[in-house]
This record gives sequence, C-alpha cells and structure tokens, in this order.
Amino acid sequence: MSLDRLRNIGIIAHIDAGKTTVTERFLYYAGKEYKMGEVHHGTAHMDYLEEEQARGITITSAATTFLWENHRLTLIDTPGHVDFTAEVERSLRVLDGAVVVFDGVAGVEAQSETVWHQADRYGVPRLIFVNKLDRTGADPERVLEMIRERLTPGAVPIQVPIGAEGAFSGVVDLVDRVALRFTEESLGKEVVREEIPPEIRERVEAARALLVERAAEQDEELTDRYLQGEELGPEEIRRGLRKGTLSRALTPVLFGAALRNKGIQPVLDGVIRYLPSPLDIGPVAGRNPKSGDPEERAPDPSAPLCALAFKTVSDPHGDLTWVRVYSGTLKQGVQVWNPRVERAERVNRILLMHANDRVQMPKAQAGEIVAVIGLRWTATGDTLCPRHRPIVLEQMEFPDTVISMAIEPKTTADRDRLLEALAKMARDDPTFESHLDEDTGQILISGMGELHLEVLEHELLRVYRVDANVGKPRVAYRQTIREEVVAEGVFDRVTGERRQYARVVLRVRPAPGERRLVFSSEVGKEVLPRRFLGPVESGIRSAAEGGVGYGYPVVQLGVALVDAGADERESTEAAFEAAANAALREAFEKAGAVLLEPVMQVEIQTPEAYLGDVIADLNVRRAEIQAVETRGGDPPDPGPRAPGPHVRVLLRPALGEPGPGHLQHGAALLRAGSPGRGREVRLVAGMPGTPGGIPEIFL
Repeated sequence: MSLDRLRNIGIIAHIDAGKTTVTERFLYYAGKEYKMGEVHHGTAHMDYLEEEQARGITITSAATTFLWENHRLTLIDTPGHVDFTAEVERSLRVLDGAVVVFDGVAGVEAQSETVWHQADRYGVPRLIFVNKLDRTGADPERVLEMIRERLTPGAVPIQVPIGAEGAFSGVVDLVDRVALRFTEESLGKEVVREEIPPEIRERVEAARALLVERAAEQDEELTDRYLQGEELGPEEIRRGLRKGTLSRALTPVLFGAALRNKGIQPVLDGVIRYLPSPLDIGPVAGRNPKSGDPEERAPDPSAPLCALAFKTVSDPHGDLTWVRVYSGTLKQGVQVWNPRVERAERVNRILLMHANDRVQMPKAQAGEIVAVIGLRWTATGDTLCPRHRPIVLEQMEFPDTVISMAIEPKTTADRDRLLEALAKMARDDPTFESHLDEDTGQILISGMGELHLEVLEHELLRVYRVDANVGKPRVAYRQTIREEVVAEGVFDRVTGERRQYARVVLRVRPAPGERRLVFSSEVGKEVLPRRFLGPVESGIRSAAEGGVGYGYPVVQLGVALVDAGADERESTEAAFEAAANAALREAFEKAGAVLLEPVMQVEIQTPEAYLGDVIADLNVRRAEIQAVETRGGDPPDPGPRAPGPHVRVLLRPALGEPGPGHLQHGAALLRAGSPGRGREVRLVAGMPGTPGGIPEIFL
C-alpha cells in the first residue's frame, strides 16, 4: 500500500476515559473482529494479559493493524495509569498521530495533561474525542473549555452533540451540515444521515461559522476567499483543517459515547482526513555515530534502512522487539547493524501483530510498525541500519523510579531464576530497576508506583514462576548538598608487597535541575594520565548511588576533578577509584547532606459531603492545598464517579521510614466520612517533579 494511505496512530488518555473501549469499536466497525470486546467483561481483545483482564485496565501497550476506507491503520492502545507512563512515552516516539480521549464528565484529568505534554514533546498531531456523553453530568462545553484553558487554545469542534446525558443520540457533522445517528439495532454499525434538528440549528450554524473561520486561517488562498465573503465547500474546509492539524495549530474535536456505540466511525474518518501519513512527517533526523554529523532518512522503501526499536517483550517462543521502520525495507533473514553495541543482528522473523496474535511477513517497508524475532542485543531506543550507512536516532528518556521494595528468593535454587527474571524485566521495562544493596545483601526492585511493583511481583510469580518474598514499598528519597565545597581523597595502602597510591581533589557543588550527578574534569593529562579518568568517575558514581550522606542516591550535583596526584610505578586504577569514592564522602561530610523528598501533585474528586474530611486528612499529611473548585453538582446518591468538588494539592511523604499512617509515595490511604461510613481509597502514583504528572483519586 502506498505511503500516503498509511496511518500510525495511538490512543492516549487518563485511566478510565474509555481508550480500550474506543479501540474495540474501531476493530468491530472495520471488520477486524466479528464481536465487540468489553473491558468490564474482561473480553477486550487489546487487553490480552491475564493481569489486564482481571483488573480491567490496560497495563502494556498493544498494537493492531486494520483497514478503513482503503487506508491501512496501525493503532497502539496505550495505558492510562501514571505507573505505566513509559508505555505511552515509547509509543508516542514512533507514532505519527494520536487520538486523545477525554471523559465527558470529568474533562481534563490528571494523566490527560501528562500524555498531552508527552505528545507535545514529540510533536505528534492529535484529534480529540470527548467520550461518555451519555453519562449523568456530561458537559461537552465545559470539557471543551477545560481543554482550551489547560491544554491548547487550538481545540476546534467539528461536530455538535445531539442531546445530552441519557438523551444523547448522535452528532451533527459541521463540515457537511448533516446529523449522524447510530442505530442501536446494528450496534452502531449503521450510520443514518438526517436533517439537523430545528432546536439546535442556530447553535450548529454558530459553531460552523467558527470552524470555517479557523480552517480558513490555515491557508492563504482560503483566507483570501473567506475575507471576500465566498462560501467554502466541505473539501476546502477539510483542507484547511488538515493543514492546521498537521502544523498542530488546530486540534479537531469530536464527540460520542463509545460504550453505547455512538460517534466512532467519524473518528476513524477524522484519522484518515486530518492525521498525517509517513509522507507528511517527512525525513527522520539522526546523526552519524562515527562523525557525529547530522543524517536524514526519507520515508522511502528504496532508501537505506533506518528503524527504531521502541519496545522489547520477553516471550517463551522468542523474544519480540517492536520496530518502527522509518526508511528502507527490513527483510526476513537479513543482518542489520546496531550502532550502540556495534554488533550485527539477524532478523529471523518479522511479525504483524494484532494484540497477542501474530502473522508472519517476509518484509516490512518504510512507514510500518512490526515485531521482530531474533535480535539478541537490541534494547529500547536502539537504531537498526546497514553497517555501511550507519545512523543513530534520538534516544528516548524515561522518568526515574520513585518507589522501591526488597525481594528475596525463598530458596537458594530460586536465586538464579530470580536474577535472570529481573534482568529480562528490566530489559523490557525502562522504568523498572533492580540492584543489590551491599549493606543489607537484599535485592531491591524499583518502579513508578505501588501498582507498578504489584504487577511486576505478580509477573514474577505467574510468568517466571519464581517463589520469592517481598517487603513493603519504601519511599525513594534522594539527596544533594546546599553549598559548594572542595574535598580531597587519598588512597595510600600496601597490599601484599605492593604499595598503591592515588590522590583526588574534587569540587562539589549543587546543580539544581540536573536529574543525576554531572561529572567533569579540569585537569590535563600531564597531571592525570587519561587511563585513570574513567576509574575516578566510576568511584564518584559508585559513592553517589548511596554510599554517602543519608545513604540515598545523589541527584542535582555537579562534581569536577580539579587536582590529582599519581605515581608512575605505584598508582593503579583501583586506587584512583577508591580515592575518588573517599573524596565524595568527604565532600558530603563537609557540606552536609540535604534530604530530597518526592512531591506529588494530586487532584482529588469527592462528593460534597466528604470534602471537609478529605481536606482535614490531607492537612495531616503535610499537603499544600492549591485550589478547591466545583465541577457539576452532586446527585442524590453519589456514585464512585459522581461529579463534585475537585481539590488540587501538593502531597509530600512522611519523613523517615514509611510505616503505619505514613504516606508512601505511590500510595496513600485516605479516609472519608464519619465512623461506620468511612471509605478507604487508594491514591495512585504520581511522578515527582514532573509537570502534569497528576494522579487522581475518587472518594
């Protein structure tokens, strides 16, 4: 199929906005599935993992490919929970467009902002689908206002809903001036085109006038015709909308209710009409790994190969590596070059994926997303190319882990299996880490929140069949210093019959904004031979992992090597590593360590009756309340998702070791209501220091 008929899109949203339900309708109406899968029944095709079906949430991104109106769509359904934000990050890195789903009652929620800013970072054009307009409290106008205030002023509706809440029955297409209704008998598959209802005709014309004006602004020819008072036809309006969407000046907004099978086909039409093909995206930019010079690869099947590995999945039938082909053709059985590890990899099989089902393909061309079996050394973010035409694409960055817990095998026989399983899990998940605590001898695993660790724990027990004991989650504190100091470390020791000597002088300073320690050297090779520079940095970083101050990893720190002492016969690499380690310890003793605690920005929605109790509980937990606002009124019997007051707060964990009653980063227990009526609710993980990383809980 020609490149202009390809669409690589993702579905992104806050948890429970209806992403997977929308995806299931896409597949049904496109004829990919003969029966709709339902999340609440555990039958969604895209949530194929046992853990996803049991919890009713998406945990890992899943891809599928289907046809719509002679176009081939590759779609990735991503998780909405903040703990699995890495899945969204690496999906957006390789996608050309996205559909952002919003809850018609809740509007812009916590993770809505996070995924929106992730898409901004990768320059991904978007469509907006306001879902769940059939629910009590749905208010599309308020949702649109929230989107414009908090995300983008370029949101422009291309539809008007017909009816509200339980009376929602369809939409008016503003471009074609026609009402669309979706028959219940056909499960929404049959779309009936009707006259616009008289009672909303005035509102439709006002909305269309705004749409035509915004579309005309995107094209000089259309602007001239619009200013001269000419009527623009549907195709001309779509041309302006497409141009504005590709430049991200506009974001078309559509409306519907996926669970009631209303408004889905127009979203698919919008994907084809307004979101980009690989040709619209143009050449991908990278650099030559040898010279560092900029390189480009055009979206052309006959160009040199350039593909990005964006996800790995351990599988008993052969580990899968998800690949986006940007240029050239990837063929089965050929060798490709990985510049990062400088190794040749063999492509044993190429698979087109539909969730967990797979179809073998002989090749994959520019613009396609496939899974590959046979790559042993390739990891997330690696580039694949010909050895004689190397290129490296920009790497992906993932947030640091925020919560840890200890894990230990129940028997000695389980230890090797546990370590092997942890290594595979760390390869597959860039936000999962494991390491050995030298002081306690425990294996510590770290992730993005309690739910993340809980899912990983179940994966160890169920998939890898490792029997292990796990401890309670602990807050992932960090540390730094407040003032600049100069410290010296000397290693002078006789081991056996040989003396080992090294002297290192460091200037250590606070470096606000740096996520990790930044090392530099200010000494020349006449002072310190180059072979000792690596061990010096290694000793500093080893100490910074938890060997100084309070014993937590060091961040926001700049370390410069300003002087050194070496002896030609008696200096060794091990001596310089030990001296550098001692110098950083000395610096922290001089300056005094500062403990950094993770801060969560949280948005809580609660019925009016519980507002006072929630605020009181938050105050006890050192919360800084930023705003309290009401979004809709309370129904007579508040449900778990009833509209009500929203409380925006900053939450800090309790200092010291978390215990009963302490807020643990990644989970907090809030109580609301009087004794006997109190509810316990869990606060999902937030991301420290990340704008828009706002978890949300409902009481």
